[in-house]
Amino acid sequence: MAFGGNPVFRGKNFKGAVSTAPPIPRSPYGQPAMSAEQLDELYRAPSAGPVQTGRVTYDDVIVKTLACLGAVIVGAAVTLALPMGAALGLMVLGAIGGFVLALVNTFKREPVPALILAYAALEGLFLGGLTRILDAAAPGIGLQAVLGTFAVAGVTLFLYKSGRVRATPRLMRFFLIAMLGYLAFSIVNLFVMFLAPQTGAWGLRSSVHIFGIPLGVIVGLVAVVLAAISLILDFDSIEKAVRAGAPRSVSWTAAFGLTVTLVWLYTEILRLLAIFNSND
Repeated sequence: MAFGGNPVFRGKNFKGAVSTAPPIPRSPYGQPAMSAEQLDELYRAPSAGPVQTGRVTYDDVIVKTLACLGAVIVGAAVTLALPMGAALGLMVLGAIGGFVLALVNTFKREPVPALILAYAALEGLFLGGLTRILDAAAPGIGLQAVLGTFAVAGVTLFLYKSGRVRATPRLMRFFLIAMLGYLAFSIVNLFVMFLAPQTGAWGLRSSVHIFGIPLGVIVGLVAVVLAAISLILDFDSIEKAVRAGAPRSVSWTAAFGLTVTLVWLYTEILRLLAIFNSND
C-alpha cells in the first residue's frame, strides 16, 4: 500500500498503524449466551460502525485538524499582539521548537496529542512573527496569504473529492523528484543569503530575473503547486486509513500531517506575495 509524499504519512506512526489494522468486525460472533429477546435485538441492530469499534473516521480527522489549526491561530495571535522585540524572540523560539517537535512527532511510534498541539502552537508563534515582519513592509499580505491558503486547500480538496485529480504513482514520482529539486535550490539559496548578503533579503529569489520576472516568483508558484500536490497525497493517505479501519488514534497523526502541509503552503504563499510586492 503506497502512501503520500509527506514524511508524516510515510512514517511508522501512520503507515504501520494502517498496514497492520485488523479487519473491521461485522458480526457479533463469540458473544456469551443471551436470551431470545437479546439475540433478536442484537440481530436487528445495525453492524458496529467505526466509532463503536475504535476505528478512525473522517470526522475524527476533521475535528483534530481544526484543533491543530486553532492552536496555530492562538500562537500567531500571541506574536501579533506583543511588542516587536518580544514577538521576534517568540518567532525564533517557535521556529526552533516547531522544527524539533515536527521531528519528534514524525518519528514517534504512537501519536501524543499534547506534543502535536504544542507543535501547532509553536508554528503559530513562528508564522505570527514572520507575518508581522513581512506585513510591515507590505501591509495586507498577511490576510492575503491566509485567504490564499484556504483557497488553494479548498480547491485541492474539491478536485480530489470530485475525482478530477488522484494520487497516482506518476504524480508521486513527479512530486518526489520536484521536491528534491526544490530542496536543493533552497539549500543553495540559503548559502547565498549568508555568504552574499548583497544579493538581497531573499538571495537568488529576488536578485535573479527570468524575462523580467523574479526567480522567487517562479519558484514560489512551483512550491505552491507542490504543496497542493502534497495535500492531494495527504487526502489519499487519510482515505486509505479510513478504508483500512486504522485505529482511531491515527486521526491525530493525520491532523498533524495536514497541519504540516498547510503551514508549508501558507509560508510559501506569504513569501511569494512578499517577493512580488518588493518588485512592484
